[in-house]
This record gives sequence, structure tokens and C-alpha cells, in this order.
Amino acid sequence: MGKEVLEYVIEKTNDLINAASCSSEAKEAAQAWLDAVGTAEEAEETRKYLVELEADIIPIDGLIAFAESEHGAEVFGAESAKDVAAHAREIKAAGAVYCDCPACAAAEAILEKKDMLLAE
Repeated sequence: MGKEVLEYVIEKTNDLINAASCSSEAKEAAQAWLDAVGTAEEAEETRKYLVELEADIIPIDGLIAFAESEHGAEVFGAESAKDVAAHAREIKAAGAVYCDCPACAAAEAILEKKDMLLAE
């Protein structure tokens, strides 16, 4: 992987870690990957990190379904859940595939570099 790609993924990984919407599992995987960069464990941690990101990133239809659910109303609050669902429908109509919260946006940016990250 080139230096520019590595620097980009490190930047997006820090964005992910700092995102309030990031799961604890993704934060742990991100930190483990950062700690492994430049070591013999880097390739293995890269694979683990990408698996975690793929598991955590929320497809736009999943976000819509969650926001419109009873549990979504509990998490976001009834009015906010309606706003989240409406926003998700808008970005889906504009072509979004995933949720655009800071954590999902960072995960999507990193996953776009997946092939380069796995190239050895």
C-alpha cells in the first residue's frame, strides 16, 4: 500500500475513533490496527479491522428501517427518529448506499481503499 493511501486511512481511522456514533468494537479494531501499522501484525490486524467495518457500517435501508422502528424511536426520540428516517430517504434518493453519520462515513471511506489495504 502506498504512503498516501496509508496516511488517508490513518486519517479516516482517527475520524472513526472520534465519532460519537462509532461502536466500541469498531473503536477497538481501529486502535488495534493503528497500533499494528508498520509491525509484523499489520496484515492480520488490517483483515480484522476491515471485517469489523463491514459488520458495523449501516446500509441506508437498514437505517431507514431502524429509524422507523419502535426501538429507533426509543434511541433517537420519536421526533428525531422521524427526522433521521426522512434524512436517510433523502440521501438514498441522492444515491447514498450507507448511513452518513460520522462513523459510517469514515468506515465507507476506509472500505473504499480495501483492495489497496489488502494488497501485499
